[in-house]
Amino acid sequence: MTSTLNGKTVIVIGGSSGIGAAVAKAAAARGAQVVLAGRRLSAGNENGLRSEPVDVTDAASLQRLFESVGRFHHLVYTSGPSVRAKTLAETDLDEAQANFNVKLWGSLRAIQLALPFLDEHGSISLTSGQLGRKAAAGQFIKTGINAATEALGKQLAKELAPRRVNVISPGVIDTPAYAGLTEEQRLAMFAKAGGALPVGRVGQAGEVAAGYVLAMENGFMTGAVIDIDGGGLL
Repeated sequence: MTSTLNGKTVIVIGGSSGIGAAVAKAAAARGAQVVLAGRRLSAGNENGLRSEPVDVTDAASLQRLFESVGRFHHLVYTSGPSVRAKTLAETDLDEAQANFNVKLWGSLRAIQLALPFLDEHGSISLTSGQLGRKAAAGQFIKTGINAATEALGKQLAKELAPRRVNVISPGVIDTPAYAGLTEEQRLAMFAKAGGALPVGRVGQAGEVAAGYVLAMENGFMTGAVIDIDGGGLL
């Protein structure tokens, strides 16, 4: 069966590595014309896909991105800051605000500027995370950002209809987001986290990418939060 992504244009913001890169690869494999956009990318081709630079904290940068692409069908937003676990008492709130500006306000900024270019029957896929509904000491920044993203995803699904808006919520996934750890620390962390899950392991970026593909291809899905967490919320 031909994929509904065949011939469609997909913009993946935050597509330089990890989950975003996996989404781009999966969409391209289904015949989509994919544009990867990220702060560390330059205009040209990245792994055979079109790449464009963008700073999600800068409206002018996002505007240039959408103008360069023109009309498109699906927006995927996976950009997110690297957030260290800290208690509220230990946190510099200016730093916390900068984290919100990338993942929460960045997604809203991108959606607002994308609307004139996004097909009226297209879709928007946002990214939260299990900490939005699973409290953990020292993680108030991630909890706040992810919970707000899920609430806004549902609200925007109503406001932007017939465009569809969904949120993908990954659990612990083996991505470059943990590049700050040594290999030994990373493997130990994954073993501990995976051992506590019903599936017995952490996830892979390609497994999460399947959720974004589902959200793009399923025309009857909107306002959903898709958990891909190995049972982490159970």
